[in-house]
Amino acid sequence: MSEANSNTSSKIVLAKWTDRFVAWLIDFVIISIISTSVFFALFGTMYFELESAEFWAESIQYIPTSSIFFVYWVILEYKTGQTIGKKILNLKVIGVTGNKANLKGVLISSFGKSFLLPIDVILGWILTNEKRQRVFNKLGDTLVIKIKNNSDNSDLEYEKD
Repeated sequence: MSEANSNTSSKIVLAKWTDRFVAWLIDFVIISIISTSVFFALFGTMYFELESAEFWAESIQYIPTSSIFFVYWVILEYKTGQTIGKKILNLKVIGVTGNKANLKGVLISSFGKSFLLPIDVILGWILTNEKRQRVFNKLGDTLVIKIKNNSDNSDLEYEKD
């Protein structure tokens, strides 16, 4: 290990709840547009003609839409650590050790976001810790961090092997 590497900081900047919400909102709008388009393409309408209560129509739409959200978050957060919303706000999902989040952690975290978000967030706020984790972030050992802007690379040193 070189002298320059041993002096670098391993500081992790946790994302603010507001930044996380805005990133989620961006993702929500994108996926809602996609899922609405899919429903229109498949059914020609967003309203289902069911004799049952309106609740059942909303339930039928909830599961596939939440599944689309789940797949979106799992693929992007596992592959790159970022969804479109997170990329716009310079946020990233990582493991609690600071490494790339593993697939199991991303699956758990994404499940909470996709299917149980209100419960996940409210309990996360009540039971919050110093890592700003939602309940399913805790269960999946994941964090959402702010990516530092590395536009100033003047302190970089290059070493040949």
